[in-house]
Amino acid sequence: MNETMICAVGNVATQPVYRELATGASVRFRLAATARYLDREKREWTDGHTNFFTVWANRQLATNVSGSINVGDPVVVQGRLKIRSEVREGQPSWTSADIDAVAIGHDLARGTSAFRRTQRAETAGPGAPARPEPSWETSPAGTEDERGEAVVENEDQREAVAVT
Repeated sequence: MNETMICAVGNVATQPVYRELATGASVRFRLAATARYLDREKREWTDGHTNFFTVWANRQLATNVSGSINVGDPVVVQGRLKIRSEVREGQPSWTSADIDAVAIGHDLARGTSAFRRTQRAETAGPGAPARPEPSWETSPAGTEDERGEAVVENEDQREAVAVT
């Protein structure tokens, strides 16, 4: 895949617009990314040129963005860069820089944020058996088979593996 992936850091410039489409949730907002540089003559930081991007998010990311992001929030956006140009009869031509977002989050270098995990809808139907939780325990050295599972030869080892 020859897509241009970028990471843009800036401020949310417009309130995110949430829409429920046939393909799922979608949200868009404008991101303002301003370069800053140290002016050595004035000995102060100075704003440079501001780039504006239209950020698009889909599905679960769109739902989470609509409940988390507001105008003025400092954010980090990672996604695919899309440059669109259009010429319409009787109107000036225009160019737009869009980011099809893969990940969006608050810029923690400029503030704090409190993360809340979203509840996912169960994919199994009612009455379906629940999947067992995997065992993350490690077995004693040398007691694993080729799949990495504990090999138990007698009852004493079974108790030892269960305890560790």
